[in-house]
Amino acid sequence: MNKPSILVVEDEPSIAEVVSLYLQRAGYEVTVLGDGLLALEWLSEHDPDLVVLDLMLPQVDGLEITRWLRSNRETPIIMLTARREETDRILGLEMGADDYVVKPFSPRELVSRVKAVLRRTRGATEAASEQPLQFEGLIIDPKTRLVAVRGEEKALTAREFDLLWWMARHPRQVFSRNQLLDRVWGVSEYIDPSTVTVHIRRLREKLEADPSNPRYIHTVWGVGYKFEP
Repeated sequence: MNKPSILVVEDEPSIAEVVSLYLQRAGYEVTVLGDGLLALEWLSEHDPDLVVLDLMLPQVDGLEITRWLRSNRETPIIMLTARREETDRILGLEMGADDYVVKPFSPRELVSRVKAVLRRTRGATEAASEQPLQFEGLIIDPKTRLVAVRGEEKALTAREFDLLWWMARHPRQVFSRNQLLDRVWGVSEYIDPSTVTVHIRRLREKLEADPSNPRYIHTVWGVGYKFEP
């Protein structure tokens, strides 16, 4: 069985070396690049199972690489960011990054995030064998990962689709943000719960006629969120 392949794009050699070492010990095949332009050239010819991506890179930054990946692939992305880059971190999530780790970080935390994202990716593949869900004005098809609202197809990121699919499969059940992190992201210990808030907001903007008065995704104040069929 082939090892899952991971591309690490990080321009600080000491961080890249430690990340590569821990990922290799965890059983992954790792390629390390320290330049954004080189990473784009490499990605044009290779399709790794996951990309660990620093935001601040020479020549081409991590957000541009994220934009390219989401235009061409569904490859999972974990961003490495500095604490001061909160705005870029949120932008990266909204562009379709699957997760982020804030520097300085524990290498074991990063390995845990990688395992969780890859588990989620495998879960999405398994979900593709299930039948579409149909509600009033809404169709969710796991085989094609197509979502249509009143006949209009909506472009969702991989994580947005997974979040919607999970909630729609459990209608009227209320989930806290930590429960959604655990069930959709695959890990809740290291991730800021505000990540869920960002994804819920983005889903409402794409699915709801009036995001401030949602039809499908409701807030249960003080508890979490639920899907109304």
